[in-house]
Amino acid sequence: MKLLVIAATRMEILPFIEHTGTRADILITGVGMLATGYALTKKLNNTGYDLVIQAGVGGSFDMSLPLGEVVFVTTDRYGDLGAEDHDEYLDFFEMGLIDKEAAPYANGILKTPLLAIHEKIELRHVSGLTVNTVSGSENTIRRRRQYGCAVESMEGAAFHYVCLQEGVPFAQIRSLSNYVTPRDKSQWKMKEAIINLNDWLIDFTARL
Repeated sequence: MKLLVIAATRMEILPFIEHTGTRADILITGVGMLATGYALTKKLNNTGYDLVIQAGVGGSFDMSLPLGEVVFVTTDRYGDLGAEDHDEYLDFFEMGLIDKEAAPYANGILKTPLLAIHEKIELRHVSGLTVNTVSGSENTIRRRRQYGCAVESMEGAAFHYVCLQEGVPFAQIRSLSNYVTPRDKSQWKMKEAIINLNDWLIDFTARL
């Protein structure tokens, strides 16, 4: 199997990169949707893959999910692509800038087409919300909770968009480093999240 593993930063998958048994191409895209979209599109234009995995840490809106858990983000959407109308927020679908059902969207959501390979992932399926600015205030968190998503990241929707447009099988894997609350890094579990993410990556790729 031809496998590509991408991450926003080298830190997030360093143990996997350094693992002697790694059997995958690696791509560090840079942080955010723009960098992810460019780097991944360029890579896919030059090489074909049977599966692309985006691996990284993320925040959780769902307090019932334990920090450090590794999850499979099967759907993703934008959390701050739109306009402010005084104290109200309008996303770009509500503004009529694009049809919610126009490919690759389905009701404004970017969904992972589940294939046989995904049965091997064996992780909890969750929904993702992608933002340009990580949530860190009560007002922002309250607004973004309205989407009903479990996990927040800065790259997921761009990853889904590119893979869907290119017709490449993909999976977004996140390890939960923190709850989405007013910013308090003393409560984060970044080290544990990275360890668990890389342990999963090493085990999963060894089973392919």
